[in-house]
Amino acid sequence: MSSGLGGLNKSPDGVVVGLAQLELPDPHSRDEVWQQTQNVIRMIGKARRSMPEMDLIVFPEYSLHGLSMDTSDEVLCSLDGPEVGALREACVENRIWGCFSIMETNPGGNPFNSGLIIDDQGEIQLYYRKLHPWVPVEPWEPGDLGIPVCDGPKGCKLALIICHDGMFPEMARECAYKGAEIMIRTAGYTAPIRHSWKITNQANAFCNLMQTASVCMCGSDGTFDSMGEAMFVNFDGVPLVEGSGRADEIVCCELRPDLVREARRHWGVENNIYQFGHRGYVAVKGGAGDCPYTYMHDLAAGRYRLPWEEQVMHTDGRAFGFDAPERLYSPSGDHVDQKD
Repeated sequence: MSSGLGGLNKSPDGVVVGLAQLELPDPHSRDEVWQQTQNVIRMIGKARRSMPEMDLIVFPEYSLHGLSMDTSDEVLCSLDGPEVGALREACVENRIWGCFSIMETNPGGNPFNSGLIIDDQGEIQLYYRKLHPWVPVEPWEPGDLGIPVCDGPKGCKLALIICHDGMFPEMARECAYKGAEIMIRTAGYTAPIRHSWKITNQANAFCNLMQTASVCMCGSDGTFDSMGEAMFVNFDGVPLVEGSGRADEIVCCELRPDLVREARRHWGVENNIYQFGHRGYVAVKGGAGDCPYTYMHDLAAGRYRLPWEEQVMHTDGRAFGFDAPERLYSPSGDHVDQKD
């Protein structure tokens, strides 16, 4: 399957996605966050002008805030704030869907690292909070909204995960299990993660018969060097289009969710997303539908524990300058103090 020459030749069932390798910013004030929001809006306009057939433009994690890990109220955003409002207006003005990243204020704890998919009418169709912050480097509150899936352009099913999320195969499996045909992965990764980035994008696609569209921030802020590396992978695990390290390049591809749906229906060999819940269906009617995985039972029961648990050296963020937290996590969002 081709990419339609990067989306230049759009088929009736195709969804053209652009991945923006946005130049890494370094804002430290509300005004600078607003200025960076305007840079993103200008890039939305570039996407529409350069590729009239584009359905969705995707911006990386940290595209408004950079990699400073600043948790001060001065630079944080909210769903009803001016930055998100401006992004919604830009999607309407340019008649395009957009995927965006914000560091979201959280009165109950540390900020959330959140992602939004906004349609061409300016409506938020998907709202996600990063489940797996990149510990011990990132200070963000663990996400509490699960992994939502939404209807996207041309009727495709979209999911969004953020950066380190993609290193956990359970994340991609959950996206596919909830119906996602295209999984977006936004990131701020730097060069040491390049190999892991590529193999997980491919494995996440192949193991779930799902297309993946992934992009990092790009360039340098004077301290960190993000890698760009936009990447589209087909449901058979084969890369369709790969970007480079050129900042502000928009890497495009035509994705075919209709072929994902076809493969999920008709593949026998390696239809792993189906076979996971129907083990050995050649031998037993319908296959075995039990859960033979100890770690799943233990996690659900709140007793997840590794054989080498006591030997793990990094269990908080002190190695990266963060104070050890004092409160326990509550999925309801109501946090309680440690009572040791």
